[in-house]
Amino acid sequence: MPLSENLTFIVGILDAITSSAGYRVTANNFGYFLGGAGYTLFITATSVAMGMVLGLFAAFGRMSKNKILFGLSTAYVDFFRGTPLFVQIFLLYFGILPLIYDNDPLSSAIIALGVNSGAYIAEILRAGIQAIDKGQMEAARSLGMNERQAMVLVILPQAFKVVIPPLINEFITLLKDSSLVSAITVAELMHRGDLVFANTYQATWVFGTISIIYLVMTKTISMLGDYAERRLATE
Repeated sequence: MPLSENLTFIVGILDAITSSAGYRVTANNFGYFLGGAGYTLFITATSVAMGMVLGLFAAFGRMSKNKILFGLSTAYVDFFRGTPLFVQIFLLYFGILPLIYDNDPLSSAIIALGVNSGAYIAEILRAGIQAIDKGQMEAARSLGMNERQAMVLVILPQAFKVVIPPLINEFITLLKDSSLVSAITVAELMHRGDLVFANTYQATWVFGTISIIYLVMTKTISMLGDYAERRLATE
């Protein structure tokens, strides 16, 4: 087929796409979707930060010789790893959090995702800490450090390098799972897509666009994680 005919064919396809109702819906709402993507990233980052704090305490609790701390940490990890996130969101939003404060969808979503993430991060950190050779602790203690100083200054920095890949995976997983909070009307990416679909019924275009935005976000985070891992590996 001559080049001119190929170009005519391609132009015809592009013209058909750009003149379709679905394309116009996507183009008109793309900025709205990007706002939802920013909201999604904010919720995910805040939840992971909360999960890191909870996970660190739970990881130490799981390694503690204190039976109470060990039992509480184990119960926390087992519950939030062993029940669906969707159920946890509803349990916290409609059940537990209203008993504590006048909750709203955004804070409830962050808390639900944060405590869920903390359970997974606890096991990631515990595995990373236990992967460090015991001789590192002994060497730190021989230099005059107490156990807490040795953990903070020697063990945790080394463990952090080990756990970067699974932590990045957890961030990506939580970013995708954050779409579940659309069920409690948090205005993140998925919820905005639902609203546009309800008004236009352009399912393929709306949810296809949302899928691509999620893919771009997860791929970008994965690439940043690979870069951070390479940098730390050379230090």
